[in-house]
Amino acid sequence: MLYSVPYKTKQFLFVLIKLSIVVGAFYFIYEKLTENENLEFSEFLAFLNENDTFSTKNALFLIVLSVLNWFFEILKWNYLVKTVKQISFKEALEQSLGGLTASLITPNRIGDYGAKAIYYSRPFRKRIVLMNLLGNIAQMTITTCFGIVGLIIFVNRYQIEVDYYKIAMLLFIILAIGTLAAFGIKHSQISIKGYSINRIIESIKTISFKTHTINLLLSLVRYLVFSFQFYYLLHIFGVDVNYSNAMTVITSMYFLASIIPSISIFDVLIKGSVAVFLFGYVQVNELTILSIITIMWLLNFAIPSLFGSYFVLNFKLPKIEE
Repeated sequence: MLYSVPYKTKQFLFVLIKLSIVVGAFYFIYEKLTENENLEFSEFLAFLNENDTFSTKNALFLIVLSVLNWFFEILKWNYLVKTVKQISFKEALEQSLGGLTASLITPNRIGDYGAKAIYYSRPFRKRIVLMNLLGNIAQMTITTCFGIVGLIIFVNRYQIEVDYYKIAMLLFIILAIGTLAAFGIKHSQISIKGYSINRIIESIKTISFKTHTINLLLSLVRYLVFSFQFYYLLHIFGVDVNYSNAMTVITSMYFLASIIPSISIFDVLIKGSVAVFLFGYVQVNELTILSIITIMWLLNFAIPSLFGSYFVLNFKLPKIEE
């Protein structure tokens, strides 16, 4: 159907799509900053000014941490893609930031899968989507492992009342549903664009242990970087909490926020609500936490997505003979 459209019309539509993605990203970032019900932008700026948050030293260090965060994410993507096709670090950077921009308004950044896959010709796309899935699974695995440990320590340390019977029942139901789903998938012909679930599982099994290990290690380093960045912001705002106690709350926060489905642009609201609740137990006021969450979102999502806009606007479809 698309091939019957005149070439100039296709080019116009393609440019229009790219412009729509970029304009949409800018608009949603602007809306998030100016229409945040929990934290007014003027109040946010006044609070930063009072705490001298963006002194030269603090600003530079926060930027370095954000650069490191994305450096390890890009390095991970570069490594994973090289199991499919050789690409440079510059190409991995373009795909990572371009994918971030394109996925900003999609649920749980699912648009990132399609955005990265479109950088490659058809023979590579299914494998590229699989590599992207592996990268995200690794990051979620690290978040879950640290989060569960942190949450257990948090519950015990602050004597939070927990209905263990209900939790046990919920886990049992999840386990039962998961077992039935796995059994059903194994004995069904379910497929995604002609790629059966069994084939996806088999494809994952063919990936070397070394690849899985490096994927997890890079995800771990990235996790340690952005969680330390959160702790550093607590320090900047004068919160008197040691690293151990702070990490207990931070790891719990990222875990709980990550299991709540959301659109990326609302990620700041989800994390903000969870963080306000958790940090309330360590006597950190709401304004401080909401400001930190907003800064983290700006440094690690909003600003990188603006850089990604350049790559989106300059994107060209891959050659068929690639």
